[in-house]
Amino acid sequence: MARIAGITLPANKRIIIALTYIYGVGPTTAKKVLKDAGISEDIRSKDLTDDQANKIRELVEKSYRVEGDLRREVFGNIKRLKDIVCYRGLRHIKRLPCHGQRTKTNSRTVRGNVRRTMGSGRRALTKT
Repeated sequence: MARIAGITLPANKRIIIALTYIYGVGPTTAKKVLKDAGISEDIRSKDLTDDQANKIRELVEKSYRVEGDLRREVFGNIKRLKDIVCYRGLRHIKRLPCHGQRTKTNSRTVRGNVRRTMGSGRRALTKT
């Protein structure tokens, strides 16, 4: 089992898919790393030799910002937006979408699903 950037890669998945379990490595980056390392995309992560795993680990950790460093950077960027109280920072504070998405029909779960249908919450009055 290969361990890269503090993440244990799943054993039975193809290496190109297993690399995407690392925060900051998507399909495109995984493909590029495997091409630079000269490793087939179809090999399973349990079938990697130690040399191949070390080559991938070295490429990922040296060339890309992943896991803790990337999380810290993203969190710092959001914190900066909140501190300067810009529009995007306010949207982050209110936990609303900040890239222009609509909120009337989407992002209801973030807002606590506050919209109700017309008759909800009412009981039909019975005539006696």
